[in-house]
Amino acid sequence: MKNISVIGSTGSIGRQALEVIGRYPDRFRAVALCANESAELLAAQAGAFRPELAVLRSADKNISLPGVRFACGEEGFEEACAYPAADIVLVAVSGFAGLKAALCALAAGKDVALANKESLVVGGGLVLSLAEKKGARILPVDSEHSAVWQCLHFDRKAPFSRILLTASGGALRDVPIEKLPCVTAKQALCHPNWKMGAKITIDCATMLNKGFEVMEAMHLYGAKLSQIEVLVHRESVVHSMVEFADGAVLAQMGVPSMELPIQLAFTWPERLSCDLPPVDFAKLGALHFEEVDKKRYPCFSLALSCAEKGGTYPCILNAAGEVAVQAFLRGQIKYTQIAEIIESTLSQPPEGSAESYAALAETDSLARARAQTILKGAIA
Repeated sequence: MKNISVIGSTGSIGRQALEVIGRYPDRFRAVALCANESAELLAAQAGAFRPELAVLRSADKNISLPGVRFACGEEGFEEACAYPAADIVLVAVSGFAGLKAALCALAAGKDVALANKESLVVGGGLVLSLAEKKGARILPVDSEHSAVWQCLHFDRKAPFSRILLTASGGALRDVPIEKLPCVTAKQALCHPNWKMGAKITIDCATMLNKGFEVMEAMHLYGAKLSQIEVLVHRESVVHSMVEFADGAVLAQMGVPSMELPIQLAFTWPERLSCDLPPVDFAKLGALHFEEVDKKRYPCFSLALSCAEKGGTYPCILNAAGEVAVQAFLRGQIKYTQIAEIIESTLSQPPEGSAESYAALAETDSLARARAQTILKGAIA
């Protein structure tokens, strides 16, 4: 029996993780659940899974559940992230908040199933050094990085020549570039292959998400930027590939579903049924791969530039991206202004360092304030 703490239980990844846990009740138990503000859904999840602890991070609402201890606020969030009974902590919150969750879990010596890419983007050095110090494992949950992990036979330190990350191209991949300023949030949220949260779906449309995954690969697998290639793969059947010194390329393939990488992070190296349909290769036909169109995806180019510069640039990139995407989802700016706001925020020299969580939190706060100022000018 593996005890699991689910941080971000009411989000897309968290809900799918609970489906995995519910599928194998003799193997997994949710001992702690943590949500940001979805009190009703958290209460329903706690009623169904009966964790020892349920936490609502951002709201002070009293939920009465017999046999379940309920907590609110930051103290409860930190407790859930480092819950003593947990064997694995699934970090499935979005954005900068994932960094604190990962660091809390690792500091307690917990293995981390990592579905939050921002924690490595903004603080990869801190996360990896703490994991090594505590002897804790980082188990990739992103479909692309789970694919690479599988191709490396679950050894993140295994040698390779090149990592090939695949990208669907997002919901707007076929919209003429000249029409992108006119697209709506509803259009950008209609991902052709995946069902995900709003923020990551927009990041897929801009391919900022794929730039984040490049940085993840650099941290998780010790890859140089020059060793990582991104290919647009419309079918989303090949989740990523790894090339080795002899020229052999291994690919991990499957239907587009996050349940497989979530479940594998819990069960590795064992594989269990995921109740997913098999890939029908005869019906599927040809698989297509193409280079990234840099004109269509300026956010991707900005991310690669930050990956090359390092330091606090990735932290600023993430903060500006969160501000810009939320503004787009609220209808305050055009789709193409997402990249403009990010680029303007990055144009000023970054403050601080990436040597501690406190320093990164300060950089994140300053970058958000800068992006908000730029946003106000854009919508004035």
